[in-house]
Amino acid sequence: MKALHEKVDGIYGYRQMTLHMNRTFGKGFNHKRIYRLMKIAGIQSVIRRKEKRYKHSTPQQVTGNVLNCAFTAEKPNEKRVTDVTEFKYGQSKKAYLSAIRDLYDG
Repeated sequence: MKALHEKVDGIYGYRQMTLHMNRTFGKGFNHKRIYRLMKIAGIQSVIRRKEKRYKHSTPQQVTGNVLNCAFTAEKPNEKRVTDVTEFKYGQSKKAYLSAIRDLYDG
C-alpha cells in the first residue's frame, strides 16, 4: 500500500486505493479495512483545489444611470426596467432570458 502511495504521488484516497488493490490482487478488500490500514500507516491523500469554472468578463455595453434611484412611476408605461441573463448549455450554445417590469404597478 505504501509503495502504491509513493507511485501515484499520494493522490489516491481510500476509495481509489481500494479499487486499485482489488484490481491488482484480485481479492475483495473492504474499503473500511483499507481506510483503517491507511490511517494506521499515516497515508493520506493530497487534497487538490478545484479550478474555478467562471471567467469574469467585463460588460460589452453599459448605459448611463437614467433613473437615479427613482423607482416609482406616476402613470403606466412611463418607466420600465429589464435585466438580461445569459445561460450556457451544451458545448457552445447560449440562451438569453430577459424580464421586463413596469415600475408603475409591477
